[in-house]
Amino acid sequence: MDVGLTQPNRRTMPSLARTLLDLFRAKEMSVLLAVILVGGGIAMVTPYFLTTDNLMGVFRSFSLTAIMSIGMVMVIITGGIDLSVGSVMGLSGLVTALAFQNGFSTVVSVSCGLGVGFLFGLTNGLLVTVGRLPPFIATLGTLSIGRGLMYIVTKGVPATPETPEVFSVIGQGYIGSVPAPVIIMLVLALIFSVIMTFTTFGRHVYATGGNEQAAWLSGVNTSRIKLTVYTLSGTISALAGIVAFSRYLSAEPASGFGVELDVIAAAAIGGASLAGGVGSVMGAILGAALTGIIANGVVLMNINTYAQQAITGAVILIAVSIDVWRNARKER
Repeated sequence: MDVGLTQPNRRTMPSLARTLLDLFRAKEMSVLLAVILVGGGIAMVTPYFLTTDNLMGVFRSFSLTAIMSIGMVMVIITGGIDLSVGSVMGLSGLVTALAFQNGFSTVVSVSCGLGVGFLFGLTNGLLVTVGRLPPFIATLGTLSIGRGLMYIVTKGVPATPETPEVFSVIGQGYIGSVPAPVIIMLVLALIFSVIMTFTTFGRHVYATGGNEQAAWLSGVNTSRIKLTVYTLSGTISALAGIVAFSRYLSAEPASGFGVELDVIAAAAIGGASLAGGVGSVMGAILGAALTGIIANGVVLMNINTYAQQAITGAVILIAVSIDVWRNARKER
C-alpha cells in the first residue's frame, strides 16, 4: 500500500493546511480553545453571558491584568519573575493622583506615574543583572518597598483629587461600544506581539531564557536584555495603574494588592514556562481572558465568590501540568 496516498505527511500537505496544523498545535490555540469552551459552557447556563454589556464588562475587568501580563511574560521568558507589578501599579496611580492634587497638568501627572514604574523596573533590572540577586528576592523586596511607600504617603487615606475630564477618558471612555482600557490592551498586545515575533530584540529575549550561556557566547548582551524587560514590565504596570486611577478617580492605599498573582497566573495559563524560553504576548492575553471569564461566570451562576480563587488555582495547575507533560514528551 502506498502510505503517501492515504496518509499525507507534512511535506506533501498544502501550505495552508500545514499552517492550520501548526496553529492547532500552538499553545495559544489550546488556551483559545479553553476560552471558547468555558465561555460556551457559561453561556449555556445563563443567557446573560453573551450580552454586549456583559462581554464588554468582562473585557474591561481583565484588561488591566492583561496589560500587566504583557510585561510579565517578557520577564518570565528570560527566566525571571516580577513580583512587584501590583505595588508598582498602585504606587504609580497614587503618584499620578498626588500630582493632580498639587496642580500639575495631565501630561506632567501621567509622566510622573510612568516615571515611578520606569524607576522601579530599572531598579529590579539592576538588582538582577548588576547585583546578581535572584529575581524572586529582588522583586519581592521592591514589592514591599512600593507597598510601604503607599501607606507612608497616604497614611491609609485614599487620594481623590480633581482631574480634567480628558484624563477620565483613559479609564472611563469608549470608542464605539468598546471601553478605552480594552483598546489600550489590544494596541499594546499588537505592538509587543510584533516586537517579540519579528525583531532582533524579541529573538534575544527568547534566546536569553532558552539558554543564557549559549546566548551570551553568541554575542547577545543578556544583561541588557534582562534590564530592558524588567524596565518595560515596571513601565507597563505603571500604565495599568494610571488607567485604574482614571477609571475610579480614587487612588486607594491597597490598590494593586495581590494583583501580581493574577498577572503571573495569566502568563502561566497562557503557556509561559517559568523555566524561561517559552511564552507569548497573545498567550498571556488569552490567559487573562480565561481567568476573567471564570470570574464573570462565578458571579452570573451565583457560585460562592470565594470559589473563584480555587477554580483559578485549579486552572493554573492544569495548564502547568500540561506544559510539563508536553516538555517530557518532547524529551522522549
